[in-house]
Amino acid sequence: MSIQSVKEHLKQFNYEKHILEFQESSATVEQAANVLGVIPARIAKTLSFNAANGGALLVVAAGDAKIDNAKFKVTFETKAKMLTADDVVTYTGHQIGGVCPFGLTADVPVFLDISMKRFTTVFPACGSANSAIELTCEQLEQFSFAQGWVDVCKGWDYTLLQGGADNV
Repeated sequence: MSIQSVKEHLKQFNYEKHILEFQESSATVEQAANVLGVIPARIAKTLSFNAANGGALLVVAAGDAKIDNAKFKVTFETKAKMLTADDVVTYTGHQIGGVCPFGLTADVPVFLDISMKRFTTVFPACGSANSAIELTCEQLEQFSFAQGWVDVCKGWDYTLLQGGADNV
């Protein structure tokens, strides 16, 4: 039912028909990149964390980025502790492998990491382990009702932000 909640969510933007569904799994960054034929960095992975207020928060980041614990703590005033699989379902309505910032079952704040700004378009999941959608960063921000852009990741090439990245 999770992909159905995403379709309902995207209807308000007249974008539900843009969801891509695959025969193969797209549950991991590598699997999604393979099925889409793009570099792993263009996969917009949604990471679920405990929030300082006892709730949850989501960070959407490029597929090649890793959470930087020090940056995360400064930004969110708490340690970067990921939700359990059960809590992910409770807060998002999505199983791990299909977690995305759309069609959430709870009012969870969404933040977008600047690691994705290297690309013209990125591919977040759509609520199932075999779905994705191609969106510009502006569309991702609008469709996810993001609270804003953050810099909480490491392990990706910052220099590509200057001149733009190759959208392979």
